[in-house]
Amino acid sequence: MSSSQGLNYIVDWWYPYYQSCQKYLLVIAQHTNHVQALAASVNLRLPFQILQPPNGDDILTIYIRRLVATGLDTPSILYLFFGDDWPMGIGHIHQVERRNYLCAAKSASWLEVKSYYDVGDGQSIPYLRPLQNATEEEIVAAESAWSAWLAMQDWMVGPRSP
Repeated sequence: MSSSQGLNYIVDWWYPYYQSCQKYLLVIAQHTNHVQALAASVNLRLPFQILQPPNGDDILTIYIRRLVATGLDTPSILYLFFGDDWPMGIGHIHQVERRNYLCAAKSASWLEVKSYYDVGDGQSIPYLRPLQNATEEEIVAAESAWSAWLAMQDWMVGPRSP
């Protein structure tokens, strides 16, 4: 896929689904009892509870990361937060955040990982859970990403890649 084809894919196909997930969180989900209770249980404020909410493009990742790190990133909960379009809109981001969580756990102490998943203004993560329902495919992808990162740390990229 050329870079222009990739850009067209992002703009024409993926981004409308992503915007649908944003809109769902901001207009519907944050005002429901279920999402309010879940957000409170993981010590994460919803946009309506914040005087200056984060940029709209960043806001979804904050919730995805917290749900992953607390083991609450099930399809039913992702649906509650992001609506019907979550698999197409934030599904890839969810997969990447699960891989990042595996790599974070491998690269740092529990306390460092916990601080990485804290959000400012007293929104520290109350607990961490091991990645829930991890698949062999996810573990292999994380191992591959981890190996690529280690190679980059040793400048084994481009013409030097193994």
